[in-house]
Amino acid sequence: MTGGAIFIDRSKEIVDNSKYMDALAVNNPIRDAMRFENAVLADIDIIFDLYDKAIEFQKKVFHHSWLGFDRRMVETEIDEKRLWKIIDEEQIACIYSVTYADPMIWRERSEDPAIYIHRIVTNPDFRGRGYARAITEWAKDFARSNDIRFVRMDTWGDNQKLIDYYQDCGFKFLGVTTPEISDALPKHYVGISLSLFEIDIRSEA
Repeated sequence: MTGGAIFIDRSKEIVDNSKYMDALAVNNPIRDAMRFENAVLADIDIIFDLYDKAIEFQKKVFHHSWLGFDRRMVETEIDEKRLWKIIDEEQIACIYSVTYADPMIWRERSEDPAIYIHRIVTNPDFRGRGYARAITEWAKDFARSNDIRFVRMDTWGDNQKLIDYYQDCGFKFLGVTTPEISDALPKHYVGISLSLFEIDIRSEA
């Protein structure tokens, strides 16, 4: 979920994840003032502080919120180079995670070649700088360079503000789904619906 997200260690579900590990430096005017870098273990305290601030903000503006994240899961994402940070003004301005399979949410469509963006969190001091749009452009560049057809994300099923925003970022709204019931998913997935979004890279060629 973005604004909602991936919250489990899905590395065992990813086939040949190694081919996607390395970042690609792609020039793009929208990102000239910021740097996209893999997060490192030294960032982990900052990362969890940003998660806590995001949860606090969610509770103020919406009736759903995350319920915290497992440290080992985050360490795995860092180790697999799937947790990213945006550096702006030499600070961590935004973080997000990616994965390449998401079967508990996307079911059979998870077999498609896709990159899934999850858990976008903006440092409160940097809100309003368009990082979600920048991440979308980054993901499209990454997909093109790695022969990945789809860029996908999800968020709360009834958050119309985010539904409209992600469509404005270029995503197609595919509808609403209910995640599979699983102990592997965080508790905040229980009893919710999720809105699904997708960009087909081929349609932008």
